[in-house]
Amino acid sequence: MEREMNFFDLCVACWHALCRGCAALGRLLARALRLSYRYWWLVLICVALGVVAALYYTRQGNIIYKVNAVALLNGPTVQQFEQAYMPLRSAQQLPPDSPLRPWLMENKLRRFETYRVIDCMGDSVADYIDFREKSSPTDTVNVQMQDRLCLQFRIKQRDLDLLPAVEAEVMGFLNGNPALQAAHAVYLRNLLDEVKFNHDQTQKLDSLTTHYYFHSHPGAEPLGAAKNGLVFMGDWRVHLFLTSIYAHRHYADYMDQRLQLATAPVVLENHFTVDAAPVNDRRKMVVLMFLLGWIGACVLAELIDKRKALSAWLKA
Repeated sequence: MEREMNFFDLCVACWHALCRGCAALGRLLARALRLSYRYWWLVLICVALGVVAALYYTRQGNIIYKVNAVALLNGPTVQQFEQAYMPLRSAQQLPPDSPLRPWLMENKLRRFETYRVIDCMGDSVADYIDFREKSSPTDTVNVQMQDRLCLQFRIKQRDLDLLPAVEAEVMGFLNGNPALQAAHAVYLRNLLDEVKFNHDQTQKLDSLTTHYYFHSHPGAEPLGAAKNGLVFMGDWRVHLFLTSIYAHRHYADYMDQRLQLATAPVVLENHFTVDAAPVNDRRKMVVLMFLLGWIGACVLAELIDKRKALSAWLKA
């Protein structure tokens, strides 16, 4: 009969498993150190090759940078935009006459990606970009914005002078998409109607305030004035509709800004900017390749050390 495990037993089992894992890791590290000492020449060769490869990969002109820009979608949905953006991920999907096609084939440009823009305050203002792709479409706190996306691609240092031309070609390719143009036409028509409606409502609210002030003012009647034998006591101060007017004006100003930006299906909030830290940073790559060279040398040393047993196993 199996005994049920309670929470304390589970914690003890996890602790024992952790201790066994640490002991196994210690034995593995000790074995690697012994192999490194015995086959120092092999370790030296592999580590040197790894460092040389890292230095070659991070040579001047081959440094790779990430380039980012936040795009505002004027009408197209995120799904429509992703469909239009998809050809940029592969040179074969681009039109033969596109200037972007040879740049992608020559690896001057690579890894065109999109990342969601997150609004944490619910105020339609971007707070951060989800580069780690940890956000959820159903999250009601860190909301994925439906009208903004971060566009990213990678470019080598020696090709940075192409950046203005790349930006122009990418935006021309996206804004020339028929599906995005159709969505933008509907959006622009509705936006113009809403902007006109907002301005009309502002004038109506102002007229209502004026009418209320001049026609509903109690005049010079003092507090406690008598009407039909009744005495009315109270505060006769006029309360204007300023709160409603200011709230509506704030929304109207926001829509005016959207109209100014709605010049194309996709517009950039800022130009493509280069990240300061390169993808293949020299110090990071040297350390990484040093570790990979050492691990590879230890694996080869283990195979050499066990070559007789391995040969017998293969022949069995």
